[in-house]
Formats: sequence, C-alpha cells, structure tokens
Amino acid sequence: MTSTHAFWLAGRQATGEDTFDVSSPWDGRLVGRVSVPTDAQVEEAVAAAYAVRDEFAATPAHVRAAALDHVSKRLVERTEEIARLISAENGKPLKWARGEVGRAVSVFRFAAEEARRFNGGEAQRLDTDLGGQGRLALTRRFPKGVVLGIAPFNFPLNLCAHKIAPAIAAGAPIILKPAPATPLSGLIIGDLLAETELPAGSWSVLPVANDKMPALVQDERLPVISFTGSEKVGYAIMDSAPRKHCTLELGGNGAAVVLADWASDEDLDRAAQRIATFSNYQGGQSCISVQRVIADASVYDRLLPRVVAAVEAQVTGDPGDDATDVGPLVSEDAAKRVETWVQEAVDAGAALLTGGKRDGASYAPTVLADVPADVTISCEEVFGPVLTVQKVNGEAEAFAAVNDSKYGLQAGVFTHDLQTAFRAHRALEVGGVVVGDVPSYRADQMPYGGVKQSGVGREGVRFAMEDYTYERVLVLTGIDL
Repeated sequence: MTSTHAFWLAGRQATGEDTFDVSSPWDGRLVGRVSVPTDAQVEEAVAAAYAVRDEFAATPAHVRAAALDHVSKRLVERTEEIARLISAENGKPLKWARGEVGRAVSVFRFAAEEARRFNGGEAQRLDTDLGGQGRLALTRRFPKGVVLGIAPFNFPLNLCAHKIAPAIAAGAPIILKPAPATPLSGLIIGDLLAETELPAGSWSVLPVANDKMPALVQDERLPVISFTGSEKVGYAIMDSAPRKHCTLELGGNGAAVVLADWASDEDLDRAAQRIATFSNYQGGQSCISVQRVIADASVYDRLLPRVVAAVEAQVTGDPGDDATDVGPLVSEDAAKRVETWVQEAVDAGAALLTGGKRDGASYAPTVLADVPADVTISCEEVFGPVLTVQKVNGEAEAFAAVNDSKYGLQAGVFTHDLQTAFRAHRALEVGGVVVGDVPSYRADQMPYGGVKQSGVGREGVRFAMEDYTYERVLVLTGIDL
C-alpha cells in the first residue's frame, strides 16, 4: 500500500479529508498519494501566517539564516533520494534531477547569506537644503506581508525554493502552493523546514487544487503573489488582484542567435551541441529552453546538419536511467499538444528534419526548418523538445527576428565580438542576454525575469527579497552632522 503524504500547515504536518494520486509520466506507476487540505485548513494556514507576520519580520537575521543553512545542508545529504523523487513525479532524467537538487542547495545557501546582510538602505544627509539642517534619513526594508507562492511542475523543487527561501530570508511568511502534478518535491522542503526553529505559522506548503486558488489570490491578507507558470494564468491572477504586488515568471520562446563571426568548425560544433542539449533538456519544458535558432546565412548551411546530428544523438528513454538525456513530457496530453503543433507546421510547409513522433507522453527531439511565421509553433511557447531553425542576413535582421515575438525572457548570442555583445544587450527586448551560449543559462543568484508577455518582476534571491519588501524611511532630527 502507498502511504499518504501529509501537507504542512503552519509548520506542522496535517491531513485533510481527500487525497489525490501522483503518477509517473513515464510508465504511469503510482509515485505517491497526497492529502488535500480542507477549506478550513487553508483558512487556518492563512490566518496563522497573517497573525505571525510582525513577529517573523522581527526575527533576528541569524535565526532565519540558520534555518536556511540547515535546509541547504539537508538537501545535500538527501540529494539522491530527492533526485529520484523529482524524476519519478516529473519524468525528468536523473542527470537533470540531480542538477536541480544542486541548484536548490545553492538557492537556500544564497538566501542564508542574504538574510545576514540584507538591509536595503543607507544613511542620507538631508542638510543639502536649509530646511534639512540637522536631519539624517535612514532607509530600511520591511516585508510587505504574507507571500503567496505558486510554483510550476517543470522544476518542482528549485522553483519552490525560489519562492520559499527569499521569503524566509526577508522575514515574510509564505504559503506555498506546489503544482498538482508534482507536489512531492515541495513537500520535501516542508520536511526540512520543520527541523528548524522558525516561528510556527511562518510557512505552509499546501497542495491546494487549482480551482480553489481564486479565493487565495484575492485574499487581502496575502498582499504579495509570486507566480511561475503560463502566461494565461499569470495575467489572470494579476487582473483579478490589481492592487496586489505580483511577480510573474511566465513563458518564453528562447532564441539562440549564431552570427557570422562564430564560424570555425570548433565554434559551430559547440553551438550545435549546446543548442541540441538545451532544446531538449527537461523535455524542452523550460521557459528558457532553445526553441528558435536564428543563424546568419554565412554559417547556416554548415550549422544546420550539425544541429540535426546533435539532436539525433540525444538519448531518449527511461528517466531513471543515468544515460537518458530526454525523458517524457509531464503528461500524454502535453505530448499530444506538441504533436498537433508540429503537424500544423508541417502541413503549412515546414520541413521536418528529424523527430516528429510521439509515444505516449514522450515526444522525439524534433528539428523544423522553413517554418511559416503564422503557425502556432512560431508564435507560442512550445514547451516541448522542438527546435525551429531560421536563416537571416546579418546582425540587424537576426536581432529583429529575436524581437519579433510577444515573449521576451532570455536570448543567447553566439559571437566573439565585444561590441556586438553590447549591441545585443541594448537591442534585444528580453530580460537577459547570454553571450557565447544558449539562452538557457540561469544562475540562481542573478536577476531572472522577462519583458513583454514573459512577465513582470525578477527572481534571483536578493531580487525576490526586494520584491517581497518595501523601503521605509526614518528621519532623525536635531543631529549634529
């Protein structure tokens, strides 16, 4: 028999009246059974977080830092166990699941460091005018209130970490809702937080059904919402709670630009390998996976066969096998959607160079060329292991092609030229430009987020802490400056 996983209500384990099953997208086996909080239990968690907000904000930095350090160290100790859990519930190959645990280790460590030094202000002389003589302003940052963190399925541990760790570091209580398809990794964080001395009520991990979320989103006791997920849901949240502070990390259709100066055989081999790896890692289910390759005409004919060969070399199969590069998508429905989009492109005239086949929840790594601009796969985020390749003439046309999208999360530019790198940084309408690599690079301490329909606000531990807090000025009078 499969035991039922309890959830975390105000720092303690609890169970509700109903449960739901978590199944492997690879083979359909039961991974775990999760208890669902009742409406009364959700209310209890919200009330507890709201009641403890002032106490938690005043908790000494060393207490919060020690708790975050503890979680980081315990994640290291349980890396293999947690990686296998991620792989089982998400379908992510073990090599990537282990990497995700390692990133979460860093997120909690970074948060512990920021908790110790985060202040956010400075002393400012106000005697620059006569009326300010003898006055000094001190600025500090204080939590805006309880954070509602809503995490997605594609990084079920690390993106939960990106909600919880900055909130604890800043002294803001948090209620985390993990994704229904992958709640077990988020509940593991609860296991580790329960071993710390954080105030009761300062955190909860609640696997609430999606249809219960509108009430939480609109609850005035939760003034900050941090959401990672689809564009449609993210903007629906913002529209339904216009007076709340919302950080939205939404979709993208990441472009990798290969310019004319990236032309040696070594250059092209590296670009092809990086593009192939990061169009297919996580089954393409990453907001910054490579979806578009935009190559200068001078290198296109030499790059394209290298990309196809590197994509075909990706090892697909059982995510529990250490050799596997590409596992299944999160569900068969997700794979069917990708299949439909690819077929639409092919029917409209796109050339299918490799892939294009579905087996249950798995979709073969796929490369398309000559894709019409008006088909779905050219306009939307595919969130699957599919790559389109486009030929352009020169830098200006390449950058215009990147910007010809409603999304603007990150872009990669393969160039050796520093001036070109700075022009890309100025010209590309994205939240991040990665030079000499694909757009899929993310360091968990850097500011991460997009423009246009890719969202608002930034994650990255310190930047999330700034989102969760506001500046409050203290003016001292009669000071002998």
